[in-house]
This record gives sequence, structure tokens and C-alpha cells, in this order.
Amino acid sequence: MIYKTIAKPVLFRMDPEAAHHLIVDGLGGFAGLPGAGALLQAVWGTEAKRELRTKLWNLEFHTPIGLAAGLDKNGRAVKGFSRLGFGFVEVGTVTPVEQAGNEQPRLFRLPPDEALINRMGFNNVGTAAMADNLRRAGRQPVPVAVNIGKNKTTPNEQAEDDYRKCIQSLYPYGDFFVVNISSPNTPDLRNLQHGNDLERLLRAVTDEMAAQRRHHGGEAKPILVKIAPDLSDIELEATAATIRSSGVSGIIATNTTLGRDGLLHPNRQQAGGLSGRPLTKRSTEIVKRIYSLTEGKLPIVGCGGIFTAQDAYDKIRAGASLIEVYTALIYEGPALLRKLNDGLAELLKRDGFAHIAEAVGADHR
Repeated sequence: MIYKTIAKPVLFRMDPEAAHHLIVDGLGGFAGLPGAGALLQAVWGTEAKRELRTKLWNLEFHTPIGLAAGLDKNGRAVKGFSRLGFGFVEVGTVTPVEQAGNEQPRLFRLPPDEALINRMGFNNVGTAAMADNLRRAGRQPVPVAVNIGKNKTTPNEQAEDDYRKCIQSLYPYGDFFVVNISSPNTPDLRNLQHGNDLERLLRAVTDEMAAQRRHHGGEAKPILVKIAPDLSDIELEATAATIRSSGVSGIIATNTTLGRDGLLHPNRQQAGGLSGRPLTKRSTEIVKRIYSLTEGKLPIVGCGGIFTAQDAYDKIRAGASLIEVYTALIYEGPALLRKLNDGLAELLKRDGFAHIAEAVGADHR
């Protein structure tokens, strides 16, 4: 209520990117104060419900709802976000070398569409600075995922070198990793979703993850691949087959879309990736298709247009074991997490499921 009546009207009068930095930097700074973590947990934290607890890849998630990449690009506010009620937090996308991203303005709100368009272009501080941020933040109460990408100037033929460098620098600080090959805002990046380029890249990242495990010890850390919602049926089938055979741990479906169907706000003309409510249906369709193509044997993280518990539940029944939010958080505020958690518990009870794992892929049975 505080967010929607007081904070949101102020933030929505600001430039979107300025508001973004105010939230992330403010939360990061506040979370570093003595007692701040406990206060955030008390105000915004969600009750750990037995029926929502999820174990995947030897990681424990007290709720399946996580924060998608893109909000905390540099890991500056991970300590704060991890105490707002998320079951996990994804930081990044990070590249080996710091880069400024595309020219501003590059982030646009579409309020009547409950959407955002961004063409940020992997603006980030680079792996060394992110490693320092995550090291200083310390161990978090929820799993932390690190989303990795390539620098804009790195040709696709050398892309695997950038992803290796990211893993080498950040392996000790991530509980799992996400290979981003689906942002529409880095030229030719989406070409890495196909054929020999995808095979070569995934071979490199799985090899590097294994090398880092041998070096650091401990359990193997999962690595997932984030795909676009704009793949054709034929492309999706081929991409899913390559990912499944590569030995990676899962798929995030989906990134932002280049589609503009049905939008009302004048900002629909802006270039970049569209997120939010217009992506709800398409991302759920992709989740369902991937679950079918992989025979339910490759865990899926559903992402795209999750504003209500029903949205989240639809993705879970379609085949997602975990889900992520971002744009809805901008429009609804932190109270969204409690609403989603409580709503999911009610929907499970309604359908006779004792645990959320029973609902994963239910639409296929």
C-alpha cells in the first residue's frame, strides 16, 4: 500500500532509469546498515510455507518466486533484495569488461500496457567489480544466481571466451549461473541460440563450470540457459534439443520480446525488448512447449508477465519449477511477493495438491 500510494507516484514522475538507480542504490545502501536486513524481512518478508518449499539442483528455495536479472545488474543490492521475500535473486547481466551500454534514454514505461521497453545493452561494471560487490555482501539467506553475457565488441566466434571469463571471476559467489544469449539489445547475440554456435558455447561453459568445481571443490553448481520468446516452433525445437543434450541444468523461459502486438502507449514505437503483461501468454506457451520437448526432464524457470498468483500458477502447471518477476515488481511493489505466495498456496489447495512439486507440469497429465 505504501509503495502504490506514495512511492510509485513519485518514482513514475521520474525518468525510468533514474528511478531504477534510486531504488537499487537506495536499497543497497540501506541494507548495509545495522539491523536493516531484519527490518526488511519483518516488513516485506514472506512466510515460509511448507507447500511452496522447493529443492532443485541441491539448492533450497523457501518459495519458488525469484527476482529476474536486469534489476540488480551489478550485485549492489543483493543483500536487500534477498530479504524482501524472494526465494532466490538473480543478478546481472554481467560481462567480463565494464561497458556503458546503449545511449540514453533506453528504458521506457508503458503504464496502460503494464509493460516496460528497454534497450539497455548490458550496461554493467564488469566481473571484477561485481565479484567485489558480492564478496562484500557475503552469504545470503537465499540462493543467488549470476547472469552472464558477452561484451558488445566480442564477435560471436569468440563469445565462449567471454562466458568462460565470467565464470572464472564469479564462480565462488554464485549459487547457480545463467547464460544469457537472448537479449535483443546486443547485436547478433540471439544468433548464439542456434546450431553450431549454441553447441560450441554450451560445451565451453559446461567445461569451465567443471574446471571451476575441480579448482574450488564442493557440489557442482547449476548452469541454465535463458532463451527468447520470439523463437519459431522449428527454432525452439532445435534449441531445446541442443540445450538438453549439452548437459546444462535448466532453461529460463523467457527473456524480453521484440513483439508489439496490442500495445496502447506511444512508447510502443521505441526499440528494445518488451517485458510485462504483454508477455504473459507467450512466455507460458514457451514454458509448456519446452516441458513437452524435454519430456519434463529439464527444470524450467518461468519468466515473463507474472502479475498475479494465477499467472505464476499457469507457468507452474505448464512446466515451470521456479518463476521470476521483474516488471510486475516495478508496477506493484514488494507487496507483490506476499500476494503471489499466498495466492499460490490457495490455488494448490483448491486443486488438491499437497505440494507445489505436484503441480509442476500438471497441464501435461
